[in-house]
Amino acid sequence: MTRASLDKQPHEVASMFDGVAANYDLTNDVISLGQARQWRKAVAAAVDARPAQKVLDLAAGTATSSQPFAQAGAYVVPCDFSLGMLTVGKRRHPWMPFTAGDGMKLPFKDEVFDTVTISFGLRNIQDTETALRELYRVTKPGGRVVICEFSQPTWAPFRTVYTEYLMRALPPTARAVSSNPDAYVYLAESIRAWPDQPGLAALLQKAGWSKVAWRNLTGGVVALHRATRA
Repeated sequence: MTRASLDKQPHEVASMFDGVAANYDLTNDVISLGQARQWRKAVAAAVDARPAQKVLDLAAGTATSSQPFAQAGAYVVPCDFSLGMLTVGKRRHPWMPFTAGDGMKLPFKDEVFDTVTISFGLRNIQDTETALRELYRVTKPGGRVVICEFSQPTWAPFRTVYTEYLMRALPPTARAVSSNPDAYVYLAESIRAWPDQPGLAALLQKAGWSKVAWRNLTGGVVALHRATRA
């Protein structure tokens, strides 16, 4: 699967990520020009995990994104539909409760988590609205969602340069450091096809979330959306 225009069948996306699991974190650091670590710090600050809280980290991959929540004392569940990612993560962090699950039908009861978060994974779920409703379902009343996802740069000249980087520089860079460079062609195309900041905010509101807001990171290359379950 290399084209973002496909239907993003869960088994195809999972298989794609299985193929890049071993070097996934390194590749992300390289192709993001080192920004990925700063984005993870911003997510950790927005989630603001506390001891005894329950946090769902959806599309957690190898659970690199989950570590700040665990270190803060929260009970964090790293969930992903790529068994390859979960296997690599479990080897690195054997004490964590890795869980296989599809974002459109989460394997959790209603109103379980204080906070649900997903970083760079919502874009890969077949039906975004269904996923946002599922996150709503498993969140306690008063709980929050934090979404970190690629978005649209706000400054037009930079947006043009960024688009050129995505389609011209990202694939050859991925070929140099990734075991499955086609996955990063898909990545570039899926970013271009993704809604902008107000578009994702509207989808959150449609799914029932309230107090929706967002903050741009790296000039809008990434946006951090937050919302609350009433």
